[in-house]
Amino acid sequence: MIISEPKPIEEVVSSLPGRVFILACGGCPVGCKSGGEERMAELAEALTQAGKEVTGRAQIDFLCNKALVGSQLWYYLPQLRRSQGVLVVSCGIGVQAVARMVDLPAFPANNTFSSGGMQGLWPSEERCAGCGDCILDLTGGICPITMCSKSLLNGTCGGQRDGKCEVDSERDCGWYLIYQRLKELGKLDNLKKIPPLRDYRKREVPGPQRRTTRWALEKPEIYEAPRPTGTNGRPVSLALGHIGREDE
Repeated sequence: MIISEPKPIEEVVSSLPGRVFILACGGCPVGCKSGGEERMAELAEALTQAGKEVTGRAQIDFLCNKALVGSQLWYYLPQLRRSQGVLVVSCGIGVQAVARMVDLPAFPANNTFSSGGMQGLWPSEERCAGCGDCILDLTGGICPITMCSKSLLNGTCGGQRDGKCEVDSERDCGWYLIYQRLKELGKLDNLKKIPPLRDYRKREVPGPQRRTTRWALEKPEIYEAPRPTGTNGRPVSLALGHIGREDE
């Protein structure tokens, strides 16, 4: 599971244009309680109170699956055509995938946290570093941390040539891709915005997270839960290697 948490609503509202479509992932964020129908309803209410127009909303099982995103968003074309942006309730991979599939700016509603290494459920070119402080709204839905070999946040280095990275000449320069994307969206002014200093503490896995079964199944949390009983009325062992077996 990819762990995410809601961004502060003030930060979300201030980043959005006037007409917004809300798109949520029905996968990991639902388990993290940072997504789902209830979260979409809360966001819609907050945006409406802030004077934004919510053109529509939808939930798709896994936003990291671009084929699924493309096929499902087809049913919402009228609402999307009226929108100036898409508020994406997912991890950073989902935001990037949506940005690839629609000709609208994609805005993150969540921050994604490191799980000590992660994989998308639909591996593709999009990657999320779980930095805990998502700025995809400023970069056209292209992550500078994962797409730039140096993870630069303030534009291209002096080594890129003809849109290629100096570290690997076969690799596209991440900031060249960001520039082209912002140009297509008419958002080049975003390049004039100075990103905030990074708080690298957000990239660390929080201590409480390391002590839950989301981090590892053998963590104490699993033993602290009420133990189920078997058919003989005796407790079932929850120790690894004995899951589902009744104590003798």
